[in-house]
Amino acid sequence: MPTLLISTLDEDGDTTMGAYSLCFPYYIAGKDYYAMLLECRNSSNTAQNILRTGKCAINFLEDSPKDFKSIVKLGFPGETSKEKMAKCKFEMEPGQAEGGPRPLVVKKAYQVFECTWDDSLENAYEDRVKVGQLEGIEGPYRSFNGVTSKFGCHFILKIDKILMKEKYHDAIINGVKAGSFPNVPVDYGYRDSTYFWYTRFRRPRKEPIPAGKEMGVDSVMFAANRIDDKIKFTEDACKLCVKIPRVFLKAALTQMVDYAREQGWTLIDVPQMKEIQDKRAKEKKKK
Repeated sequence: MPTLLISTLDEDGDTTMGAYSLCFPYYIAGKDYYAMLLECRNSSNTAQNILRTGKCAINFLEDSPKDFKSIVKLGFPGETSKEKMAKCKFEMEPGQAEGGPRPLVVKKAYQVFECTWDDSLENAYEDRVKVGQLEGIEGPYRSFNGVTSKFGCHFILKIDKILMKEKYHDAIINGVKAGSFPNVPVDYGYRDSTYFWYTRFRRPRKEPIPAGKEMGVDSVMFAANRIDDKIKFTEDACKLCVKIPRVFLKAALTQMVDYAREQGWTLIDVPQMKEIQDKRAKEKKKK
């Protein structure tokens, strides 16, 4: 599981944070936005604040024994927001997402997702009236968004803004090496009512695409030249697409053809492929 600090706004509008690991990608494709899923106690400061304000920031932290001690302190239940933040060792700064007010973010986080709770799903906005019920919330319950059990909440969090350290952003755009990944620890959570467990980061290893998994150029050309009867691909252009997994090939080729149509092209060759790749790289930089 990841090691996260989730920042929210308390009743006074001040930033507070809690430590979480049960936070995972939810919408990754096919929607007009990306989203994360957070699972937590509905009596936690974080859940209460999201129910009330709908705003949070997911702060991803790197491997550091010193930081992990601070994360554990922020994750242990029982203290008020003010008591927790009085002991917080992390430097905070404003985020960049619009639609405030929003909580501050952790300055040293290698990545931050500034989010808004999508309370339209399952009419979860109706659960806002349950703020303050800290001894358990009676049903009826939602299936996947809002108050989902007497003591639990699930939040579908729309990602409004992604903040990332420049080093890691550049690696996504320009290609990665072993040293260009963040030192991401794996959190095993709270066990035996005694310890919080996690494992130290190790150097990442790579594995090439399995032999024989690349598609042949003929297969790519067959698929490419069926997308549009007026826009065709050369063999050299198709050679640049053989590493695209088959399940993604049609969607990728369709995007290329759509761009070619916008440009008035009838033939996609290597120079056109380079322009398409450059366009994609610029779009990533904007994100």
